[in-house]
Amino acid sequence: MDKIRILVADDHPLFCKGLKRFLVSVRNFDCVAIAENGEEAVKLAQELRPDVAIIDIEMPKVMGIEAARQIKESCPDTAVLVLSAYKYDYYLIACLEAGVNGYLLKTAPPDELTDAINMVHAGKSVFESNATNIIARRITNRTGKESDGSGELHSRELQVLKLVAIGKTNKEVSQELSISEHTVGAHLVNIFGKLRVGSRTEATLVALQRGYFTITDIIPSKT
Repeated sequence: MDKIRILVADDHPLFCKGLKRFLVSVRNFDCVAIAENGEEAVKLAQELRPDVAIIDIEMPKVMGIEAARQIKESCPDTAVLVLSAYKYDYYLIACLEAGVNGYLLKTAPPDELTDAINMVHAGKSVFESNATNIIARRITNRTGKESDGSGELHSRELQVLKLVAIGKTNKEVSQELSISEHTVGAHLVNIFGKLRVGSRTEATLVALQRGYFTITDIIPSKT
C-alpha cells in the first residue's frame, strides 16, 4: 500500500519536529517535507505535490489561509488540512472560502488527527466538533432563526448528503452535481451544523431518522 505523502507547515520548530515524529510512526504516513512559513509551504507543495498538506493558521510571509488557497489552486489533488490553535469563527469561514478539506484544533488527540488525514486523503471533509456549532450560529445569525426552527436541509444539501451516504467522495459528488469540491465541503459543513453532528456517518443516521431518505435509497437491493 502506498503511503500518504504529507507536507507540514508551521512556524514553530518544536511542534513541527514533534508532528513529524508522530507522522512517521504511523504505518501509512510519510512526512515528505516541513515548511517554516506560508511562502515555503506553497513552493514545496508545488514542487512535491503531496497528498495532504497540514497547514497552520498563523505563519510569517504568507498566512496559512492564503497559503491554503494558493495550494488548492495550484495543486488541486492535494488535500489541505488546517491544524490551528484558534477556534475563531472567522478563521473557519475563511478556511472554507479558501477551499480547505478539513479544520482541526491542535488540541485534537492523535487518533483524531490520524483519522482526519486518512479522510481528507480519501476526498472527505473533516471539521472538528466545535466547527459545526460555529456554522450553526452563522446560519442562525443570517436567518434570525435556527434553520426554520427544525434544522431542515435544502434540496441541494439533500442531494449532497444522499450521495455522501452511499459512499461517494467530495470529488465524486462535485462531478455528479457539477459543482466545485469547495462547494461540496461547504454544503457538508452546513449539513453538519443543521443536524448537530460531527461526521458523515452521523449525518446519514440522522437523515434516516428524519425520513429524508430510506435505507433502500442508500443500499440498493440486490436483484
